[in-house]
Amino acid sequence: MEKIYEISERLVDAVSSDIKRYLFLEIDWTQRLIGILGARGTGKTTLMLQFIKLSFTNDEALYVPLDRLTLWGKSLYHLADQFYKNGGSHLFLDEVHKYPNWALEIKSIHDDYPDLNVVFSGSSALQLHNASADLSRRAAIYYLHNLSFREFLTFKTGKEYSAFSIDGLLTNHKAIARKIIKDFHPLPLFKEYLKYGAYPFYFDNPKMFHNKLSTTVNVIIESDLQSLEYFTYHSVISMQKILALIAESVPFKPNISEISRKSGVARDILLRMITLLERAGLLITLKQDASPTGYLTKPQKIYLNNPSLMWALSINNEPQNGNVRETFFINQLKNKYNTTLPDKGDFLVNNKYTFEVGGTSKTNKQIAGIQNSYIAKDNIESGHLNTIPLWLFGFLY
Repeated sequence: MEKIYEISERLVDAVSSDIKRYLFLEIDWTQRLIGILGARGTGKTTLMLQFIKLSFTNDEALYVPLDRLTLWGKSLYHLADQFYKNGGSHLFLDEVHKYPNWALEIKSIHDDYPDLNVVFSGSSALQLHNASADLSRRAAIYYLHNLSFREFLTFKTGKEYSAFSIDGLLTNHKAIARKIIKDFHPLPLFKEYLKYGAYPFYFDNPKMFHNKLSTTVNVIIESDLQSLEYFTYHSVISMQKILALIAESVPFKPNISEISRKSGVARDILLRMITLLERAGLLITLKQDASPTGYLTKPQKIYLNNPSLMWALSINNEPQNGNVRETFFINQLKNKYNTTLPDKGDFLVNNKYTFEVGGTSKTNKQIAGIQNSYIAKDNIESGHLNTIPLWLFGFLY
């Protein structure tokens, strides 16, 4: 236990608490069992360490990276028991998907130690998805999205800006933009965000960002998803092919038969893999609101999860501006709002607002006559009437 305490203390001391992700204030930390899910690289570990640093001054809290626990010959339940008997009250478990039968042991800890608070986090999407369903009666589950443009600005400039609801943004976009523009011209920083800004580790080493992001993608596929029992080495190669095929042409209306032929994967397995890639934070699928649910339902459109992934995975050529714009828009909206494919326009939000996304030449033609319709326009600082700067949709969380 001494070594575990030593590592925990060292990591807590080293973390900076100057800038905190949006989820830090949204989590009800008083809950006895909390799950923090999210893609690799979004800052889940930092979130936990920051809370420990700001909330505890002694050995009441312990941070444990579970990818190392088995190396120390300890079971998770045994560790929790020893921690509790030595006065511990808050146990933080990171990378839970690396530990066998983690969900069962956490359930037992929660049931047997009513005075012990447990926070767990992890990135292996399907295992966490299934296990979180099993723990849903006990755990408060949160999902950490990638950086918003608003958060990127805080990391970049050190200045905090408010987030807005979609209703508030649509109603007051001119006043909101005017206030921000007084501080800086947003378009150059928005271009930087689209290329590099989705993950906090960009600020650790900007020159190596895309290389590190590509490596992260490979780890997700080769390690996290392969840890599923039915996931073979052949499945890993197939999934890498599928992601490469999608990266070259997103966003697009997928021809599942064509992708199946090129990747050598049967249709039902292909749709299953697309679902896995979405849960892993690598893809976003778009369906019409009336579409049936389930992984066997073909999505109407497929996107890479965020523009930074588009740049990192576009090996043969740079991603097209129109594709980057749409990817940014759905990435920022999907975190908070139900976003589907409308009959007219690019996106339908909360079954109420229709959006068309485009550049400076975009007009109302495609959404003419549609109630509550808006244009999200790139390369403008401020908007007018139903035309709103695209960059402002990065202030929704």
